[in-house]
Amino acid sequence: MEMQKDFFSYQAQTTAFAAGFEVERAEGSYIYGKDGRRYLDFVAGVSANTLGHSHPKIVEAIKEQAEKYLHVMVYGEYAQEKPVALCRLLAEATPDPLEVTYLVNSGAEAIDGSLKLAKRYTGREEIISFKNSYHGNTHGALSVSGNEFHKREFRPLLPMVSFIGFNDENDLDQITEKTACVLMETIQGAAGFLVPDKDYLVKLKKRCGEVGALLILDEIQPGFGRTGKLFSFEHFDIVPDILVMGKGMGGGVPVGAFMSSREIMKTLSHSPKLGHITTFGGNPLIAASSLATLQEVLESGLMDEIDEKEQLYRTLLVHPKIKNINGKGLMLAVNLGSPEYTLDVAKRCMDKGLILFWQLYRNEYLRISPPLTISKEEIGEGCKIIIEVLNGN
Repeated sequence: MEMQKDFFSYQAQTTAFAAGFEVERAEGSYIYGKDGRRYLDFVAGVSANTLGHSHPKIVEAIKEQAEKYLHVMVYGEYAQEKPVALCRLLAEATPDPLEVTYLVNSGAEAIDGSLKLAKRYTGREEIISFKNSYHGNTHGALSVSGNEFHKREFRPLLPMVSFIGFNDENDLDQITEKTACVLMETIQGAAGFLVPDKDYLVKLKKRCGEVGALLILDEIQPGFGRTGKLFSFEHFDIVPDILVMGKGMGGGVPVGAFMSSREIMKTLSHSPKLGHITTFGGNPLIAASSLATLQEVLESGLMDEIDEKEQLYRTLLVHPKIKNINGKGLMLAVNLGSPEYTLDVAKRCMDKGLILFWQLYRNEYLRISPPLTISKEEIGEGCKIIIEVLNGN
């Protein structure tokens, strides 16, 4: 237990109740502990491990790049094979006018960069976000997140940020000619994987167009195939002006990015120059991992299996203690009624060899966001454990 002791002694904690689970190795859908047991992973590093753990194509891509070179120059100065190939493939895989990608280090940094881009392009200052939204924990990303409990101790934050209701068409008239951008999670994450009404995004994009505001979609969680499309906005017949991604695009390494048209993105390069700058954004090792992830997601047929896997979860997770299941694809939130009970269920599932988590704002929701590579047999195995725990066994 020496490592666990050092973990609590020397590594900063984010809660007073961290598990301290000691990891030995991870492969596929499983994490292996130093206790000699294996644990089925229904969380995938909070949607980050798109292709599971230690996917051979990702590992090989990282090894191959590591043998060539690592960091050589700050972002945007040198042409490097993997970052360039990643940006090109993203442009090829997304609809117009998404053309140009700015690679950064995390989803939160990508949010900050996208806000700067929108302000710079429009010349406006007002930002509109959504109640109960979550966009990260940097000062900028926290400013546009819609849960006051997580923000109040860190004020003052960015000024001129207001919040409207998710799926509330009556609030759309708050978007005006003063609005630089509207920032929205295509599927609200921390609030319990809330999916927009079918026509809501169309009406939102139309309103933004009418007043000249840019629509930024945060796809940090659903991006890279988790809903059966490369990005979840593709389900809703619109294209954002700025697209933000992170988490799952790296296949297990830290990365983020924001995409836009060439016309919009070029405004960060002048007046002032270095409108956004990052030392390690576009790191070749990270880009190699992300490129391998994107190629596999696009070429493997995994996205074609998402609907069937979602339906399997919904079929197997039927129980009187389950109030409802939110979400789409392999990002599902299971409502167990109370935060206390949900945390207890997650703990007892862990005792039985299944890793689960909960939603940041809505702790009564159990998070299910496994690797896209999870098998139907593994889904059955994990759901059986959940039902056993709900039965009190």
